Amino acid sequence: MTKQHTISQLARSADVPSSTVRYYERAGLLEPDSRSAGNYRLYGDESLQRLKFIRAAQAVGFKLDDVRLLLDMQTARSPRCDDVRELIVHRLDDLSEQMKNLRHVQKVLKSALKRCDETKRRDCCPVIESLQTAAGR
Repeated sequence: MTKQHTISQLARSADVPSSTVRYYERAGLLEPDSRSAGNYRLYGDESLQRLKFIRAAQAVGFKLDDVRLLLDMQTARSPRCDDVRELIVHRLDDLSEQMKNLRHVQKVLKSALKRCDETKRRDCCPVIESLQTAAGR
């Protein structure tokens, strides 16, 4: 017989907040195996492994939609490497775009810092002025 976990026990075993378990349940990634006499949601060891799988997949960069597909692949049939590879390629493309955007933000912030260091005005900040101008003020 497998151990039955309440939400808080499941969360503690997976080292996540209870709100995360509830969120995954609302998202359709996790569901309780049964209910207790007091109507508490009960999860088995398989749910614990599923929760840990979800967290591990997220930790390496998969989004919840990707995780859902990975879980579906896992339960429907033997996962094909080509299917998983396609998810990885899409995630890498997204990461490349995010890194490009972050490099742009870094460049803008370094430029703003340089302006602050060069100007050293006490009455007004040139960075605030340029942000107000960009905002149409």
